[in-house]
Amino acid sequence: MPPDHPTAPRPAGRLSRRQLLAASALAAAAAPLGVGLRPAPTLADGADDDAYQRTFDEALANDKNVCRHTTPGREFLYRPRQLLAADADAERVTAWLRAHDYPVTVGAGFAGVTRLLFDRETEVPAVVAKLRDPEQWPRQPVPNVQPHHVLLGLGNIMGNPGSPPVAAAELPPPDESRLGEGADVTVGICDTGIWRQAGGYHPQWLGGAYLPEIDDEDPLYVHTDVLAAQGGHGTFVAGVARQAAPGVRVDPEQALNATGVGDEESVVAAMDRLAPEVSVVNLSLGGFTQDDQPSLPLANAVAALPKTSAVVAAAGNAGSSRPVWPAALERVIAVAAVSRGAEGLVPAAYSGFGPWVDVCAVGERDSTYVEGQLPLPGRPTRVFRGFAAWAGTSFATAHVSGRLAAWMTAGGLSADAARLALLAEPRWHPDYGVLVK
Repeated sequence: MPPDHPTAPRPAGRLSRRQLLAASALAAAAAPLGVGLRPAPTLADGADDDAYQRTFDEALANDKNVCRHTTPGREFLYRPRQLLAADADAERVTAWLRAHDYPVTVGAGFAGVTRLLFDRETEVPAVVAKLRDPEQWPRQPVPNVQPHHVLLGLGNIMGNPGSPPVAAAELPPPDESRLGEGADVTVGICDTGIWRQAGGYHPQWLGGAYLPEIDDEDPLYVHTDVLAAQGGHGTFVAGVARQAAPGVRVDPEQALNATGVGDEESVVAAMDRLAPEVSVVNLSLGGFTQDDQPSLPLANAVAALPKTSAVVAAAGNAGSSRPVWPAALERVIAVAAVSRGAEGLVPAAYSGFGPWVDVCAVGERDSTYVEGQLPLPGRPTRVFRGFAAWAGTSFATAHVSGRLAAWMTAGGLSADAARLALLAEPRWHPDYGVLVK
């Protein structure tokens, strides 16, 4: 059994989600939420949350390469004029499309899927719905098709509340007695990349912890020192993982832009670029899919990883039981967030939840960040000097990745063996999984 194995009082596991969230509201009214393991300022107020959400929504609306499917309860984002089909189904899907007046060309495929490109603006979800209709395929199996889904960094932008980062005090140096935790383990962080100056600015936390490479750099800024909505997200995640296991190395790869937007292809490409020594893959990102079906390219990418590795992914911040991908995939550890209240730990109101969630951890953290300013419409500009407090399932995920690395070194376990040991622990709550401290 791993050291400091996840435990929680069993009575909490018998409370319903409604009771737990009611307790969370009472606790929040009594005292501000904690950040990481030390007190920190309240993360944001409602006006700041709204302003941050508007900033991100405007950025998405201005992105001509993002479409929204807006049916209530079934929303998702996707790339326009693209349809993905399993390689084995691509030929007959192409024939069907052309026979039904949807001229398409074959584009560059990835992760076992063929990309079909429409020659005009097309309601891709409607086409996918037709292709998934068994009546279209008499005496044939229904083909595996989907839109090319857009995925998001899950700091605070998949639902409300969505709080922006807050400037925080400098972290104390790592505890020297813990420097062996995670030693000889490398966590791959597929995210916004990492700040060019991260190692030099944070020598005690990130210096020497990764190999700087140009294509791993987070672009960070909209212009000058003005931060994009999720600029610095990957640097923050790396710091959380290192706090959980101060001896771990990280391999940052850019899967999202500085606004926090990517897609299935960019995430698969980032996973493909991970160093061979990576044994834990951290995906503090995700998204909804059409009909809540598993993402085929992400499932293929996870299946292609070494069997001894582990993938840890965020359950999302929409406060919903709707599955988020890749977190809900088999083999992936889906991470929800809990908050510190006056009476102890309670579910974070923003966190995804449900039986597909495997573990949970505190989502309010402070960590290594970047320099810059974050203007919020109608609100005071936030100025950062290298450290921040932030909340979300992204950061609960990074903590779990770090703890997994620590258990690997303590027990001489592979990442997958550590994953199985973790999941064998009693669930803290049916919809939030095992509590990871």
